[in-house]
Amino acid sequence: MLPMESTTNIAPGQNDCETSETNFVWSWWPSWRPTSMSLLKTVESKILACIQNDLWARFVTLPNHDRIWTLTITNKTARKPPDEAAKTPLVMVHGFGGGVGLWIRNLDALSRSRPVYAFDLLGFGRSSRPHFPSDPNKAEEQFVNSIEQWRESVGLENMILLGHSLGGYLATSYAIQYPSRVSHLILVDPWGFPERLPPQTEESSSKEVLKRPGPPRWVKGVASVLSHFNPLAVIRAAGPWGPGLVNRFRLDIKRRYEDLFDDDTVTQYIYHCNAQSPSGEVGFRAMSEGLGWAKRPMLHRVHLLSPKMPLTILYGAQSWVSSSSGEEVVRIRNQDSTEVKLIEDAAHHVYADQPHSFNEAVENICNTVD
Repeated sequence: MLPMESTTNIAPGQNDCETSETNFVWSWWPSWRPTSMSLLKTVESKILACIQNDLWARFVTLPNHDRIWTLTITNKTARKPPDEAAKTPLVMVHGFGGGVGLWIRNLDALSRSRPVYAFDLLGFGRSSRPHFPSDPNKAEEQFVNSIEQWRESVGLENMILLGHSLGGYLATSYAIQYPSRVSHLILVDPWGFPERLPPQTEESSSKEVLKRPGPPRWVKGVASVLSHFNPLAVIRAAGPWGPGLVNRFRLDIKRRYEDLFDDDTVTQYIYHCNAQSPSGEVGFRAMSEGLGWAKRPMLHRVHLLSPKMPLTILYGAQSWVSSSSGEEVVRIRNQDSTEVKLIEDAAHHVYADQPHSFNEAVENICNTVD
């Protein structure tokens, strides 16, 4: 079924192709970058056309007039829709550089027994792209506040909250602040949990430690220069070569969806999601340091989660994200309320690498709620 798009509750003066970002370094290069919100909408529509269940796609407007692009998927074959409505909804939060389209292999399966909501984080995808502060606390708070305002606007009393990567970090922060709204927290290869280790910790415990040679001076210089830019700046700087760059270097993503699309649909989607003026990317950079470590590691705060809140952490067995953080979370909390599961033959994008195993695991978790 083709997505039904609603433009209700849109702030005056806004339209679907408009981005709300201003004063960004790249905003004066629109003709250099072959992208627009309209092109993003077109390629996303092609992806969402794969959904078989009932889909309602619309903007949800927050009190400050920021807009969150939102999908609601329900089972059209359900004999008793009121029963389905009574089930606790599953809310899915994507990771850095992603958007709702990347859940395409999961939405139908997970909406068989309960409503599923997926939205583009503020500053990503088709959602508004406002200014984010450089302070990590304030940037995180802006993300979390937008999620709570979204929940209020949609009218959800509580939810099963699932977050992947950056989405897992933000979902945890949200669950700490709004415990009564989260029936079960599901983290998928969450980013930002461990503390950044100093170089000395890589040495062995032996008394005789051989110093490893550091990287060449030119590598340090390049790294220093790149540290002053947003993580995906190269996509925008590449201009007309940007789509080809994404298609070349994200073949891994393309392969994950090749049974659905035999062309560049998915890499085009990723390009248009990230070639817009950076906003959420600025917020992410404010919260991170080095090669993607969090300035405020979540392991320092996970004890603040309600002891009664069930938490399940899913890791790809071949992911670059170590499951050791999940094991530490179990130690900090307790085994009764926290569980860590590995999805075999899956890397960081667990939901796309092994969609059947992922969907089955998430559905089983949801069934423990109601």
